[in-house]
Amino acid sequence: MRIRAATHADWDRIAELTVAAYVDGGFLTAGDSYVSHLSDVETRARSSQVLVAEVPTDDGAAVAAAVAVTDAGGPMAEVAREGEMEFRMLAVAPEHQGRGIARAMVRHIIGLAESRPEIQALTLCSLTSMTTAHALSRSEGFRPMPERDFFLPEKSARFPFFLREV
Repeated sequence: MRIRAATHADWDRIAELTVAAYVDGGFLTAGDSYVSHLSDVETRARSSQVLVAEVPTDDGAAVAAAVAVTDAGGPMAEVAREGEMEFRMLAVAPEHQGRGIARAMVRHIIGLAESRPEIQALTLCSLTSMTTAHALSRSEGFRPMPERDFFLPEKSARFPFFLREV
């Protein structure tokens, strides 16, 4: 597997796999308003660093996962504060799940954060129902901080917040 910066040529695949991970995973319905946000890779790529994980195939390589990484204050940041890096929309295509790709991407992002002296912590939040993602985060040193949970009043939704010092 190889983790690299996404290119424009990856955008359609990123949109497809991200929506599939959320909808096929049972976290959202196809009609949820957030699906259009998940599909908008162009905005994500212009406002954050989008990374992909490629896996080998018989024909070369295929994009199997994607994630957006941003600093506090950036257009894509929702929960990061000064000195923090945030990652969002980590998604692995359903056909590639269960192979350690998400863990490899999280470790890569941790390495990015650790390489920047101005970054003291890495943050994320996710849907309450994403318990597998929560377990992965905890196993990689992230700790829940309920006092920083993200709330969307219009959906009456709470998104658990996790932080890992670097």
